Amino acid sequence: MSAIVESSTDSLSARGTVRRRAPDKRRVLKKRLMPWLFISPYLVLFIMFTAFPLGFSIFLSFHEWNPTSGLDGMNFVGLTHYADIITDPWLWKSLYNTVWLAIVAGVPQHLIAIPVAYLLVSVFKGALRHFYTATMFIPFITSTVAISLIFYTIYSGNSGILNQWLLALSDVPVIGALFAWVPDAMPIRWLSSSALIKPAIAFVVVWKYTGFNIVIYSAGFLTVSKDLYDAAEVDGCSAWQKFWHVALPMIRPFVFFALTLTIIGNLQLFEEPFVLTAGDSGGVAQSGLTASYYLYLAGWEWHQMGYATAVSWILFLFIAVITSVHFYFNGRKGMGGDR
Repeated sequence: MSAIVESSTDSLSARGTVRRRAPDKRRVLKKRLMPWLFISPYLVLFIMFTAFPLGFSIFLSFHEWNPTSGLDGMNFVGLTHYADIITDPWLWKSLYNTVWLAIVAGVPQHLIAIPVAYLLVSVFKGALRHFYTATMFIPFITSTVAISLIFYTIYSGNSGILNQWLLALSDVPVIGALFAWVPDAMPIRWLSSSALIKPAIAFVVVWKYTGFNIVIYSAGFLTVSKDLYDAAEVDGCSAWQKFWHVALPMIRPFVFFALTLTIIGNLQLFEEPFVLTAGDSGGVAQSGLTASYYLYLAGWEWHQMGYATAVSWILFLFIAVITSVHFYFNGRKGMGGDR
């Protein structure tokens, strides 16, 4: 009898253990699934708008496809597009223009922004500094298309204000001799000359993005301790020496950050060349054709979507290589370390 009671007791305890374990397993499963539930909206959006487009673009680069023919119009061509890119003169022309604009429109931004930011921080205080900084930042937050359209009017050969200013300067008694050539050169076709179109585009880029760099460098100079300036002044440093030997080395991380953004941004120029050349394939002799502009032409003007996708990956690799070189030579030093 006692054996029967013990066995029944053991059976009941075993059932209780099973019942206790079952909720524990469900609780553990719930804890494991709950984080995935919270991040599921991000995962869905990431798959839809990032992972799938990237995967499809790689897939598409190996196909010839006119988007107007539907998905059934895809034809597998393998590495044909990448082989054609090597001998494509328009692509090499666009890459040359892109690098030219990246350098000519990139370097002046920082050569202007660094001293201007230093003057804003060291000379102006409080609300006055904020006012000037905000004023210089306005071009950056203004629509690129609107800015390009305004400069398209300014560069006009017959009625543009730039040519009118040059004519007015040629009549000034003191400095008129420097502009004596202007009346004979009129009208200057800023956007219809292969020699002038790239400088015209570069000036617009400099005008738009210099204010952004001023804000970055102003933030950098504000982090420099006043004690360093005081110590330099005690050592007899001039204003130039304090800037060159104290302030500038302390903002190297900010310089590195700003240069990185400039490199990546300038290698992807599209709106300015597109608007200033009036959508005419980069203007005279494709002098204003950039790589992003050529990518647009191949995909949306010529309906060679597969080839355009291959060009986009070549552009991605090109930007990645340039940025990697920048990181290699300036990365650790730019972040304040020693190589």
